[in-house]
Amino acid sequence: MHLSISRTARQPLPWALLATVLMLTAFGASARDRDDGFPDPSRAYPRAGTFIDADLLRQYAPGMNKEQVQALLGAPHFNEGLFGVREWNYLLNVRPTAGAAPVRCQLQIDFNNHGVAQDQRWAPSACSALMQPPPAAPVAALPPAPSPQIQPVRLSADALFEFDSAQLSARGRETLRQLVQQAGSLANLQQVAVAGYADRFGSANYNVALSERRAEAVKFALIELGVPANSVWADGRGASDPLVSCPGPRSSQVISCLAPNRRVEITGMGIQAASR
Repeated sequence: MHLSISRTARQPLPWALLATVLMLTAFGASARDRDDGFPDPSRAYPRAGTFIDADLLRQYAPGMNKEQVQALLGAPHFNEGLFGVREWNYLLNVRPTAGAAPVRCQLQIDFNNHGVAQDQRWAPSACSALMQPPPAAPVAALPPAPSPQIQPVRLSADALFEFDSAQLSARGRETLRQLVQQAGSLANLQQVAVAGYADRFGSANYNVALSERRAEAVKFALIELGVPANSVWADGRGASDPLVSCPGPRSSQVISCLAPNRRVEITGMGIQAASR
């Protein structure tokens, strides 16, 4: 009689064990399974997940082992365990850039039998874009190189004209002939400017008139030498824009010192700047 009672008491045990297993299985499924295969975010620990910068997150890559993944992302957030499991899940609040509002993402990492990460999935799937490096900052365009300053060809008025005269000397005509010859093709010349200058001695009106007559003389000489007439213009500027300053009253020494100011400047001939 004692033996019969003992067997009867033991018979329900397999059924109780099976019910317990089914209950635990159901609990595990409810904790882990959603339609997309990700665990319920409300079961994460820490409850709100962890915060991470996208730059740090991008250091993760398949091929890392569990120790490396844990060092980078921390322990998994859904009590999967560290050993003997092949799937870790994380609830991450990813900051795309410094100061940007975080984006909530779930990351699921699959490991092989050797504990090496093989693949990862994201929920929502758009979070995978956070693994892409940000676009490179646009390189500021370099400012354009400054246009080369066009320096005029400076011709000494003392070499072109007799003293206090606007009539070209033989030497002056030869100088202009060589200048035109050096310019090469004259048909391409579009704007040739001839400016005459004087020194400071004499009245302002006189100096302007003299420098203008000298500029006109050079202009017509250039036209005679083949420069298109509609490409040349002349201007007299008197004692303006002096190249040198020689103080003192009128004397041969001061007049000689002021020679660079008595000049004719020509631009637009396509010739390297020079003083003659």
